[in-house]
Amino acid sequence: MTPRRFPALDGLRVLAALAMLTAQVALHSDAGALGGLLSRLDVGAAVFCAISGFLLYRPHVEAWFGGTLPPLTLPYLRNRAVRILPVLWVAVLLAVVLLHSADWSTYLQHATLSQVYFEGPPAPGLTQLWSLAAIAAFYVILPALAKLLTGYERPTRRSVRWRLSVLAVLTVIGPAWLTAMSATHHPNAGLWLPGYIGWFAVGMGLALWQVARSTGRLGSSALDILTKIPGTVWGVAAALLLLAATPLAGPYDLSPASPGQSAVKSLLYTGIAACVLFPALAPTERALQYLGGSRVRLASNLTYGVFAYQVIALTLLERISTQFVFLFVTTLLASIALAAASYYTIERPLAGVRNGSGAGRTPPSPSRRALQPSRPGDQPDTPGPA
Repeated sequence: MTPRRFPALDGLRVLAALAMLTAQVALHSDAGALGGLLSRLDVGAAVFCAISGFLLYRPHVEAWFGGTLPPLTLPYLRNRAVRILPVLWVAVLLAVVLLHSADWSTYLQHATLSQVYFEGPPAPGLTQLWSLAAIAAFYVILPALAKLLTGYERPTRRSVRWRLSVLAVLTVIGPAWLTAMSATHHPNAGLWLPGYIGWFAVGMGLALWQVARSTGRLGSSALDILTKIPGTVWGVAAALLLLAATPLAGPYDLSPASPGQSAVKSLLYTGIAACVLFPALAPTERALQYLGGSRVRLASNLTYGVFAYQVIALTLLERISTQFVFLFVTTLLASIALAAASYYTIERPLAGVRNGSGAGRTPPSPSRRALQPSRPGDQPDTPGPA
């Protein structure tokens, strides 16, 4: 049996949210000599995307392997909308009331996550929402992408490896897209999903590998050895982050990067996301103790709210002081307070709406593919031993 929940991912969400907040504070303050390194903590966005790719694609992989129906598209899209839109709309409303410094059309674009498709600067307090626009676009295309990757062929060892190769190719689309957009001076298009599809593909590839490995579709490999040395894998992620903190990955502020710098930064962030996520799929007891405890899970519930409200709080607080420590501590506390209020008044009550539909999944039932006889050399369609 494959696991249904990955508690260590709660800790990764918390760390990714904290990293993104730190990067935002670094951009708005005088962080001194550490400013360059701290600004690169926006890699938390890549980690979030990889986690989303893993968790949302995995049910499609399980259905493919088990010969059952995949998640239904309309309930899935409704659940995603209920998950992100109410908090988004509250954040936009707060920006209108507290920071009113943009026209109504700009706020409407942010409320519909379409701001990246229009020319013009983002609304103050909502600058981080470009990544949510990319995530929302991924939500929309995932059912079709999953169908292409899991349909039309039985889950044999060869077909699994072929799909892993396709997902590996997707990881280079982002750097190629960002390079092209930088070279042609289209900064807004550099915020579209193609520039970040590789981050999601990392999670999707790990989901496919994890289920295939645990059900016996794939044999042992070097990746199995890496699961036993998580510290080494996370150390590689830290080394890649230090490399990203050099001028090779471009400027530390929001200045335009060269085409080469855009490609290097994208590739490094993809590698960091993979190295951060992989050990958490089969964590050691010690790693699970730190990343998957009850307090960490509680903090994980607040991560979306912290992400949504952090720049609003930061924009207000920087009027008092731009000293890094002050801004970091006060922004973190204000973001947590807003996120907690949002979670208990909006997100938690609406969670029942999503859970009531079974998260968009149908009860397992045999499909025609599951009833087809095996061909010589094929792996069985029923899950095998891990």
